[in-house]
Amino acid sequence: MEYVAVILPSLVVGLIFWFAMRALFNVDRAERQALAAAEQEADSMASNSTPSSSESVRSEDLSAEAKKTGN
Repeated sequence: MEYVAVILPSLVVGLIFWFAMRALFNVDRAERQALAAAEQEADSMASNSTPSSSESVRSEDLSAEAKKTGN
């Protein structure tokens, strides 16, 4: 019984550390997957939509206006 009392605190701390690290790795993996999916969606949207000439002129007008106002 003495051995259990001596090793039990170390085992509990080890298990808490293991669960914490496992949770961190799972969150990191999920974040990486979500980021990859978002980048893939953005890339597919960018490759599928090419701005028409009127859209590009309008965006140039907006950027020139923003420069004038200092924004």
